[in-house]
Amino acid sequence: MDLPRRDLAAVGAWVLGMTALVGTARAADDDAALAQQVEALRKAILTQDKAVLETLVSDQLSYGHSSAVVQTKAEFVNGVMTRKATVKSLEFPELKVRLAGDAAITRHLYVSESEQDGKTDNVKIGVLAVWHQQAGSWKLLARQGYKLPA
Repeated sequence: MDLPRRDLAAVGAWVLGMTALVGTARAADDDAALAQQVEALRKAILTQDKAVLETLVSDQLSYGHSSAVVQTKAEFVNGVMTRKATVKSLEFPELKVRLAGDAAITRHLYVSESEQDGKTDNVKIGVLAVWHQQAGSWKLLARQGYKLPA
């Protein structure tokens, strides 16, 4: 069967276009899935849900605080579970997601209000996190909190 060049070109353009659309749809799905994981992490920290925390973070986790303390997965989970303060609110506003293959970078603010010994503490810092796809889901691999400019 002989196909005119014009028809072959049209089919080639259609295939390229569909490939781009599928790639864009996949990226949007990954963005949404990652945003859901970030939200699940926020809720698990707020409610001290150990089982969820352990499923959301990688065994190789490096969790950096704005105070320069760096924790492993076990130290991070233990810190959430044994905290002395009562966290009244925790929000992660201004979430930005950037995909890079089976890795992704998220940036957001960490805004919380807590109380300990009758004293209120308000925290507002920036967060840079690296997520990695492991066994079909996004896992937190590295996180660094940083102080915002005054």
